[in-house]
Amino acid sequence: MPLPRRLATFNRLATNRVIEPFAGRVPGFAVVVHKGRKSGREYRCPVGAVQDEVGFKIPLPYGRDVDWVKNVLAEGGCELVIRGDSVHVVDPEVIHDGDISWTPIGVRHMLKALDAPYYLQVRRAE
Repeated sequence: MPLPRRLATFNRLATNRVIEPFAGRVPGFAVVVHKGRKSGREYRCPVGAVQDEVGFKIPLPYGRDVDWVKNVLAEGGCELVIRGDSVHVVDPEVIHDGDISWTPIGVRHMLKALDAPYYLQVRRAE
């Protein structure tokens, strides 16, 4: 079972505000910069991120039904701040992978324990 909605709310209101300034610079983390579907307001969400051949994989420990994922899917992309650089990413797709073999071993164990097999695949814009 993905992490509870209450924890997501707490993290959005408290923890993310502390982590966000560092997440875009620390290896293994990034900040998703996206626009609200209804408000058009810019939001910033710290996430884990793994680079691959075409872009990035972002694990979804809260599941696939969270606002920032819906916003990125609706917009067709977002900005990803990773290691201090801003990268425009497109073609977001939520993918199920029960093996979670693309993550580092420690993260893999955590995601398996949470039964969180989904990730968001994004591609670097050309």
